[in-house]
Amino acid sequence: MNMKEIKQGYYIGERPLFDEHGLYIEDTVFTDGESPLKECGDLKLSGCMFKWKYPLWYSENIYAKDCTWFEMARAGVWYTNNITVEDCLIEAPKNFRRCKNLTLRNVSFPNAAETLWNCTEVKLESITAKGDYFAMNCDNIKVDGLTLYGNYSFDGAKNVEIKNSKLLSKDAFWNGENVTVYNSFISGEYLGWNSKHLTLVNCTVESLQGMCYIEDLVMKNCKLINTTLAFEYSTVEADITSGINSVFNPSGGRITADRIDELIIQKDRVDPGKTVIICRENKA
Repeated sequence: MNMKEIKQGYYIGERPLFDEHGLYIEDTVFTDGESPLKECGDLKLSGCMFKWKYPLWYSENIYAKDCTWFEMARAGVWYTNNITVEDCLIEAPKNFRRCKNLTLRNVSFPNAAETLWNCTEVKLESITAKGDYFAMNCDNIKVDGLTLYGNYSFDGAKNVEIKNSKLLSKDAFWNGENVTVYNSFISGEYLGWNSKHLTLVNCTVESLQGMCYIEDLVMKNCKLINTTLAFEYSTVEADITSGINSVFNPSGGRITADRIDELIIQKDRVDPGKTVIICRENKA
């Protein structure tokens, strides 16, 4: 496809390139005007700077590299499909909503509040983000190398695979379904509440009242550091390679750990016979 080239452009005003298709845009600044690339398609962006609101809405087939979304480029990419963004800095919050077939690679989000909502078919690679409510209600999302500083992440997300990541995130994975996390570190209170089919493999977790109210929690070769009141009303199959500070009213399953410092089972709340507890350090 022959692409029209725009180099070192400077655009102000609303919708300056509305409904344009087949453009290669390089080292161009979009400022002081909303929706500069609304309803566009087949765009390649290199070294571009977005300084005002809503730069890419209702667009498709977008490739952006070495671009910058400044703080006022809020709600930058909504209702846009088939988009790849790599080696970019996105300072603006509330980016990426209701997008399909989205790939983000080596992207930094210093203000990721309310970012990546209601997107489907998402790939994240080498991402750093700081902000609450990251990736709410996403579906079919694969993550490799996410460093996240922000609470309430992945709320309501479904069909999630996360690898090699570090999450400092209170209330992560609430209301989620079919979430699997490999080789990662997670620190945050109330991890995973009200979720279904949450699996953690080779993970280290630090949490107050973590992994509660979960249907089908699986933990394989995981460490629980400073984790208290875990597994309340959860059905759990857990192989923990450390001690656990305290376990509180699991609904059923099997918990294996080096030790459990405090085991709290309230017979009027749960049936103790439904959960098998094995502590390696207590074995003769």
